[in-house]
Amino acid sequence: MPAHDRPVAREDLAAALDILGKRHLVLSIHDVSFPGRDDEDLGRGSPYSGGGRAFLGFVRQLGFTGVQLGPQGQTSRYNPSPYDGALFARDILSIALRPLADDPAYGNVLPRGDLDDLLRGRPARPRQGITEQADYAAVWPRQLAALASAWHGFSRRRAAGDPSVADLAAAFDGFVGEHAGWLAPAGLYEVLSTAYRTGGTWSGAHGLRVSFDGSHWRSWPRDQELWVSKSAHATARRAGLSRTYARELEFLAFCQLLAARQHAALRAELAARPGLPALRLFGDLQVGISVADTWALHDLFLPGYAMGAPPSRTNPDGQPWGYPVLDPRLYHGSGGLGPALRLVAARTDAMLRDYDGLRVDHPHGLVCPWVYRTDELDAYRAVQGGARLFESPCLSDHPRLAPYAIAREDQLDQALPRHADRWVRALDDDQVTRYGAQLDVVLGAAQAHGRALEDVLCEVLSTQPYPLQRVLEGHGLGRFRVTQKANLTDPNDVYRSENARPEDWVMLGNHDTPPIWRLAASWHGTPLAAAQAEYLCGRLGSRSDDDPLRARMLADPAALVHAKFADLLVCPARQVAVFMSDLFGAHDIYNAPGVVDPDNWTLRLRPGCEAAYWPAAARGAALDLGWALAIALRSRGPACASEHAELIARLERGLGRPC
Repeated sequence: MPAHDRPVAREDLAAALDILGKRHLVLSIHDVSFPGRDDEDLGRGSPYSGGGRAFLGFVRQLGFTGVQLGPQGQTSRYNPSPYDGALFARDILSIALRPLADDPAYGNVLPRGDLDDLLRGRPARPRQGITEQADYAAVWPRQLAALASAWHGFSRRRAAGDPSVADLAAAFDGFVGEHAGWLAPAGLYEVLSTAYRTGGTWSGAHGLRVSFDGSHWRSWPRDQELWVSKSAHATARRAGLSRTYARELEFLAFCQLLAARQHAALRAELAARPGLPALRLFGDLQVGISVADTWALHDLFLPGYAMGAPPSRTNPDGQPWGYPVLDPRLYHGSGGLGPALRLVAARTDAMLRDYDGLRVDHPHGLVCPWVYRTDELDAYRAVQGGARLFESPCLSDHPRLAPYAIAREDQLDQALPRHADRWVRALDDDQVTRYGAQLDVVLGAAQAHGRALEDVLCEVLSTQPYPLQRVLEGHGLGRFRVTQKANLTDPNDVYRSENARPEDWVMLGNHDTPPIWRLAASWHGTPLAAAQAEYLCGRLGSRSDDDPLRARMLADPAALVHAKFADLLVCPARQVAVFMSDLFGAHDIYNAPGVVDPDNWTLRLRPGCEAAYWPAAARGAALDLGWALAIALRSRGPACASEHAELIARLERGLGRPC
């Protein structure tokens, strides 16, 4: 195994990727997982912190062309899943605190003493291993206290006409005016949620009555229809609440301004500059809609049904997500988009102003959502007996879905389960267009913002219903190939890399799978390892029984991991994604799907992971990109190996400039 004593040069990694025809090499990491620093970190990661920005510089030096962030919408104290976050409001847990204390651009609004006191009061953190768990529950009161202190400093100095906050004050006024359409309902939901859950008080700094407890509006004794109602009583009630909670609403808007400014500053920092390529940021267009947004928008949703995932190879029991479904009757209006598609357009436009590309989470939810009845007490039974919204013209247990059917009864294969990919057998072009209404809006916005098709990732996993296949093919969009899931006995399996197309995205795993290092260790010494080695030797042009690569894979799980990554590099797909656990050799699971676990969504990289990476790669405990690229280049045959011999030698030996 190559022993790197110095990092491989970014230019060499980029050259190898170019030879192999890869357009994107993207690292996937969610906000919570970013490493921090002791002088700023309260227990949760952020891409905007000093530690987060240094980490992104390290990622750029490794040769990555982009970073795929998870959804960055506002979460609640009791639900850390970013896929349940808000559509427009950013998560205030991601606001970096040190700039509020030290950066004049923020008017030094956070007293350093307040931040230092909070840092001293945080729990001790482990110092072993490459990962740790974010202290999600404990972060909330500390982050709220810091932000309340910053808001108090800002509002007091603004009222006094302090010129040090003049620019921030002007930005605040402009931000509130520009984004009032979502700031107002997001703020009212938060203050009402706090009022009905805690009695309207929060014992935090400066007496602000906000808690982010996330109570569901259906449990409120009143105000369930407050935002959508146009009655005179509701209008007066909203005005009264705005006066009563004026300080809280201003605080919440101020936090959103801070989050937006820090994101814009990060994008500017990651843009191309002399001697450095751009590091592109990809946003995550999640299929779910937060509880707060369902309150503000619930007149747009189909009554009586929720969206989930049907039984599948990955989750045989299905998944009752509980997300609302946009009402198809509101897709179109007189002469253009109706209110449902206008929401899709506004959300996508907002994201494309903030990101260079988009991951479309579960595009089935846009094209052919699986829905289930909400009046059944057993949610799993309900989701298993659900149906697809647009292809259920004749189901006796879902007669209310018939008016929304796009597929006709004669186009269905009713001998198959209704969630089967080929339940719909045929569609005409007009039907495909109707299925693609939401995705067309997303792609239209992407085109208007100058994005290429390769900048839109569609998370199609084990299942691809025929309507979704037709819509994606019509746009030239690809799918995901998660190769750790490949069935090596089925040459047609969708996860096998040789079945990928140039427009696809390939990866060893993602945030919902076990880390590849954990799997490789479990395969070691079993027939599964032998089967993987046999398959990979065929993929990498190494077929003899005495080939050194085969022997290494059988003897060392690290060699198997690197060969599997090289398999991604030689396949037809032009886009490769790497989840952060797979890059750093982590064995801990980030998220176990379908399971309620307090550790889900909280795994993060520990401080110093960048310095630890190269020694770990040298001893086979982390993904050595140089070695994997060298394997891929050698697999192209003697002519390629000879032509690029010097590059391969540098990739294998790590002869490059230090980061």
